[in-house]
Amino acid sequence: MPASPAVSSTVQNVLGGKFMEKEMTALQKFINTAIEFLTNYSFQVLGAIIVLVIGHFVGKWVHDIMLRFFEKKKFDITLSKFLANCIKIIILAFAVLIALGKFGITITPLVAALSAAAFGLTFAIQGPLSNYGAGLAIILGRPFVVGNTIQVKGQAGIVKEVTLACTVLTDEDGVKITIPNKHIVGEIIHNSFQYKIVENMVGISYGDDPEKAIQVIERTIMSFNEVAKEPKPQVGLQEFGESSLNIGCRYWIPMTKYFQTLCAVNLAIHKALAAAKIAIPFPQRDLHIVSGSIAGK
Repeated sequence: MPASPAVSSTVQNVLGGKFMEKEMTALQKFINTAIEFLTNYSFQVLGAIIVLVIGHFVGKWVHDIMLRFFEKKKFDITLSKFLANCIKIIILAFAVLIALGKFGITITPLVAALSAAAFGLTFAIQGPLSNYGAGLAIILGRPFVVGNTIQVKGQAGIVKEVTLACTVLTDEDGVKITIPNKHIVGEIIHNSFQYKIVENMVGISYGDDPEKAIQVIERTIMSFNEVAKEPKPQVGLQEFGESSLNIGCRYWIPMTKYFQTLCAVNLAIHKALAAAKIAIPFPQRDLHIVSGSIAGK
């Protein structure tokens, strides 16, 4: 015979009561464990948090002091940032070790485990590691520093930041160029410091006086405040072209104003040569026709 509704309801209540009893028992165990942990380790947890907070602020304070000291002594800014960051990381590392000691954790097994993991990950992160090694070589070797104008791997710009992983450049348009350091070390680097060189030629007619043209061009270039006075601009007769005497020009201008200054100087040279009645010829050919009788006719 099927069980009556009253019996079924009684069975469900009993089962539900046992389930709730198990849930309450588990909850009570969790609460007891939490209370026991807080009772035994509350001061350790609080001490570890205090140590980490103090380590953070002390590291930042020492970092700022070191930067000001290096700036006062006129150290290289790239090397200054690197050393200050290293000191900050060391202080934070000591704070973490002290915080771990609050829980009775010894660092020897931890260091061994990290060393094994680092060895296993070496092959997977060869790219980043090579960048860090190259970045360290750049920071210590100092082939360039922040503020220099460099050209490497077809990219040119002003060095804004040098980190262990990459070097950041900016060009005249404000474009940020990030170059991984492994693509810099071992390459040919052109470092013109804060300036970039302009190499140009202006052709004049063979009938004009080249010395006069050189004086006009040099005076025009020197009239621009953006052009560096040292090293002095170089202007001279560079080559004999097919249709013109080619006057070579070499001068230095800041990278941040490279194109606008270059265009302004070129226009000023054109106007100055025209005012001095010195012609800039266009390519031309002389055609000689020889007429005569053809043999046998």
